[in-house]
Amino acid sequence: MKLGLEGRIAVVGGASQGIGQAIARLLAAEGATVAMVARKAEPLAEACARIAEATGATTFAIPADIRKAADCEAIVQRAMERFGRIDVLVNNDGAPPLGELESFDDVAWSRAVEQNLMSVVRLSRGALPSMRTHGWGRIVNITALSAIQPIARFGLSIATWAGVIGYAKTLSLETANAGITVNTICPGRIETGRLGTVFGSGKPGQVDDEQRAQLLRQIPMGRVGQPDEIAGLVAFLCSSWAAYITGAVHHVDGGRGASLL
Repeated sequence: MKLGLEGRIAVVGGASQGIGQAIARLLAAEGATVAMVARKAEPLAEACARIAEATGATTFAIPADIRKAADCEAIVQRAMERFGRIDVLVNNDGAPPLGELESFDDVAWSRAVEQNLMSVVRLSRGALPSMRTHGWGRIVNITALSAIQPIARFGLSIATWAGVIGYAKTLSLETANAGITVNTICPGRIETGRLGTVFGSGKPGQVDDEQRAQLLRQIPMGRVGQPDEIAGLVAFLCSSWAAYITGAVHHVDGGRGASLL
């Protein structure tokens, strides 16, 4: 199936590793030009080069910290200067610290809001004028299943990602008649470095056999998801085939989601 992404310009956050890198790679393989964003310049440049070599697509590294307003503005500006338009925006990054809600002070809350919510607001606001001009756009936000199925100690992420869901739904209503869709994906347990940080040893990627067995017992499919399985849905939502899907929340979790919707 051709997704109709040839020649589209995509901006993808958190693209040096994990889900973000998988998304950037698949969009590039589908013919999109991809501006890849991450905080650390060296691994970002390496990922950018690997994807360009593997797919033959044009990639462009934009080292930036989406927690900073000036960096969000610079991401949009550099993409526009280089390519003249933005067709696709994938808002994806890491997550704030874990802990009991009462333990977090105003500084921690402010940082969480800047990282998870305001980055989405700022980057979307920056990309929308180009999308409106061309009468076509796709915004996809990556959050987590916990945003719609809360669990203890994830409160900073849950509260701010819930804000993203509300923002995205409202934005979808305000942009639908302009040919722009806005959707949110809530991944479950995915095989990335964060799996070990959150559910394992506390170090990226380190999950022992007992910890993994405990995780798998919570997932009806009996396995952890792969970054490519999130990337596949992102690519579809960014395609011409998904033009009638907007304002939706999709959980990709191996059946772990407990709600009817």
